[in-house]
Amino acid sequence: VQLQASGGGLVQAGGFLSLSCAASGRTFSNYVVAWFRQAPGKEREFVAAMYWSGRSGSTTYYADSVKGRFTISRDNAKNTVSLGMNSPKPEDTAVYYCTAGGPSYTGNYYRNNYYKTQIYDYWGQGTQVTVSS
Repeated sequence: VQLQASGGGLVQAGGFLSLSCAASGRTFSNYVVAWFRQAPGKEREFVAAMYWSGRSGSTTYYADSVKGRFTISRDNAKNTVSLGMNSPKPEDTAVYYCTAGGPSYTGNYYRNNYYKTQIYDYWGQGTQVTVSS
């Protein structure tokens, strides 16, 4: 799976920014998808993730720091995953990475491991998000 992130840029605190990630190469719907971010001098951290259960729908996970403000979504027909960033804060400034993993993860396994970078096999190149105060 190849991933290409886009949509980053400069946004004012309290505004809105949408990141997009285009996937190609394999059956995208079989993979779990997530967004991580990395600020200068810090480790890469989990932001949001989605487990697609097919006809059962999907389960989303969010870091506490973005819960209620960010929304992850995916369009399997278009092979894209998005991150809507509502009311961003200056501390959200970072390089954002989309990632995919699996495709054989069970819901139970993913529920316990979604925040770990090591379970994801494919990473996009990252897109810079800068939030001004």
